[in-house]
Order: sequence, then C-alpha cells, then structure tokens
Amino acid sequence: MTAPEHALRMGTVPARGTLLAAVLASGMVFLDSTVVNVALPRLGADLDATVAGLQWTINGYLLMLAAFVLLGGALGDRFGRRRILLLGVVWFAVASVACGLAQDTGQLVAARFLQGAGGALLTPGSLSVLQASFRPDDRARAIGAWSGLAGVSTALGPFLGGWLVDVFSWRWIFLVNLPLAAAVVLAALRWVPESRDADASRAGPGRRFDVAGALLGALALGGLTYALIDAPARGVRSLPVLASALVGVLAAVAFVLLERRRGDAAMLPAGLFTSRLFTVLNLFTVAVYAALGGFTFFFAVYLQNVVGWSALRTGLATVPMTLLLLVGSARAGALSAKIGPRLPLTVGPVIAAVGLLLLHRIGPGASYWMDVLPGVLLFGLGLTLVVAPLTASVLAAVADRFAGVASGFNNAASRVGGLLAVAALPLLVGLSGAGYEQATELTDAYRGAMLWCAVGLLAGAVTAAVLIHRPDGGAPPSPQR
Repeated sequence: MTAPEHALRMGTVPARGTLLAAVLASGMVFLDSTVVNVALPRLGADLDATVAGLQWTINGYLLMLAAFVLLGGALGDRFGRRRILLLGVVWFAVASVACGLAQDTGQLVAARFLQGAGGALLTPGSLSVLQASFRPDDRARAIGAWSGLAGVSTALGPFLGGWLVDVFSWRWIFLVNLPLAAAVVLAALRWVPESRDADASRAGPGRRFDVAGALLGALALGGLTYALIDAPARGVRSLPVLASALVGVLAAVAFVLLERRRGDAAMLPAGLFTSRLFTVLNLFTVAVYAALGGFTFFFAVYLQNVVGWSALRTGLATVPMTLLLLVGSARAGALSAKIGPRLPLTVGPVIAAVGLLLLHRIGPGASYWMDVLPGVLLFGLGLTLVVAPLTASVLAAVADRFAGVASGFNNAASRVGGLLAVAALPLLVGLSGAGYEQATELTDAYRGAMLWCAVGLLAGAVTAAVLIHRPDGGAPPSPQR
C-alpha cells in the first residue's frame, strides 16, 4: 500500500488523534466481547432469560461479526475508510443504547445482532485507517501501539464489566459505549484523513462486494446456530431444529459453490485454499477459539451462581490471563519466527487444556489463589503460546496479495469457533431452560463443558503436531492479533 499525499508521522498531533480514534473504536468491539459474559447471570435474572436467551445474547453479536467483517473491510476500501469507520461507530453506539434499554430477551438479542453488524463495519476500519494514513516507516509503530492499547481495553473489560454490574446495572455495560463513540467521532472528524483503494473506487458496480456470499455465510451460521441452541428445548428430531439445520447446511454448500465461481472477486477467494497449511491453520483456529469461547461463557456464570462470587470478583478472576497475553504474545511470536510454528501451536493447547482440567473441580468456597489462579495462569500461558504464532503463520501461508483477506478470514474463524461452542456446549452437557440458576444442574454442566473444551484444545494440539509445518522461507515477524 502506498503512502497518501499527506501521510502522518508518529509523534505529531494528527497522528496521535488518528491513533486515538482507531484504538477507541476497536476498543469498543473488544470491550463488548468480554464484558457481557460477566453480566450474564444478573442480566438473565433481570430479564427472566433461559439458557437459550443467554446463548443468543453472545451469539447474535458473534454471528454478525463473523459473517460481515470481510464485507465491512471491502466497503471501507471502496467508499472511504474513515467514512465507513464513522458509520460503524454511530451504528454501534445506537445499537448499544438499544441493548441498554432492552426490556426483554428478544429486544436484547435483536439489538445485539445490530451491534455485531456495526462492529463488522468498524473492526476492519480501525486497523486499515492506520495502515493507509501513516508513512510506511511509521506504520509498524502505529500498529504496534494500536495492538498494545487495544489489548488494554480487553484486559480492562472483565474488571469494568464487573464493577458496572455490581455498582450500577448490567445495562451500563452497553451504555458506557456512548462516551467512547462520541470521542471516536470527534477525533475522526478532526484528525483522521480519508483514504480509499483507488482500484476499488474505479471498479465496476459490485466488483468488490460479495454481498451474496456474506448473506449466505450468515445464513449458514445462523441456521446451524439456531438448530444447536433450540435442540435442548424442542428435541433434536423436531421439525424446526431439523429444518434450520438443513437450511444452514444448504446455505454453507451454496456459499462454497458461489465463492468458487466468483474466483478472486469472492469474499473468500478459492485461491486461499490451494495452501493446505492455510486450511489446517483455520481448522486449528476454530478448535482453539471454541475452547476459549466455551470457557468464558460457562466460567463467568459458574463463578457467580455456584461459587458465589460477585460480578466484580468474577471479572477480576481472568485478568491475569489477559495480562499474560499482552506481555507474552510478542515473545511467543519471536520464538515462532526462530523455530517455526509447529512446537508453540502443539505445546500451547496442551498447557491450556491442563489449566481447564485444574479449573474443572472448583466449587463453593473455592480459594482464588489456590484453586482458581493456577488454572487461569496455565490457560493464559497456553493461549499466549498460540495467538501470535498462529496469526503470523496464517499470513505466511498465502501469497502477499491475499494477506488482508487471509487475516480477516482467520479472525472470522476465531469468532465462528466461539459461536459454535456457545451454541453446542449447553446441548452436549444437558443445560437448558433456567438450569443455569440451579447450582447442582449448573455444576454438572460446567464440569462437562470444561472437559469438552479440554478435548477441543487437545484436538488442536494433535492437528498442529501432525499437519502444521514451517512455511517456505520461515515465518514472518509476528503481528499482534
């Protein structure tokens, strides 16, 4: 990507303002990926939600992000990255207000779908704005600062969410986005330069927009997710469950056929999958992030409804895991660049699985320091060995011209993993209705879920050990996820 005529240089006021806008924009999306889990028990009790309602509160958001994030990036390239970023921020803020004012589960879930769509517009925009706005020799520093500062928002998410839930209400975990969105809009209008892809702007109508592919992808994910979530209440053989599963499968098949026919103009070019390594890495991503999604969904509810902790204490419980990721990811990326990704991607999931097995037996009266912290630290250490090497390996596995879409697809694969885990695990462990409010039923479900998550991690480790090798030429330096 060439530098714009008035490219920004680090240290100047416009550069700081642009970085502030990008960090706050992505921070809102990261924040809403972490704070909601902490609020689920209080939110569920207030809205009289079932397990399915809690699942859709998480999955409505993830589904829209996974399905439309690549389309959001293409819109920014075509119509202007700042313009689409601002649209996404305003959209996200309005949807956040709708979430905070929801009076029942249906309203909340609908608002979460809208919020995820806004996130799909602003997530790719926050990073592409930096890539397009800064001078080439300053881009790495700008993106590094964005990674670190955005990571802080992820670390603060559980703490902030727990504090807001305990002191005010679960509604404030959504309403807190309003001042953040206002700051992004002001900073973007004042300092962020507009940029777009000249080739995309000159392209004919629809050339860069695979809207049909995005809709089919969303329909595939939505059909399968609905079937998994609705099965405990209706039965696996019920007509609505079977019909939604069939719709999901048919949409997935149609998506694959459409993407193959569109070639390089597709949202997901078939050329990506000529790399066997790229395919394997994304299967690995789904397995590992499914374990992460399942863990965070069950852990927050279990600590509050069975162990008896407050929302704030629950939020603080996983902060060491996030701090490990912030401090250790760059070092793990450097190690992978030297020795190749196979060993970190094999050992990391095994360590994380051991952490889940330690957390499997905690119960009422558990000590944080003796019972919870060791498992959290091992889980976090395992993920630290995985995240940066995985991102670097995905980018190294494809041609440079596919780097953007490959990174975007891997990000979507991680969200699909969490989406499917939150949808499937309650079915697998027999949790439905208001069972999350019953200590005995939730305990059995939690312990079963931790075992399933550990199995997913071990499956990822076996995949890495057998099928993942260093790409030709070695792994590149690790970018932050």
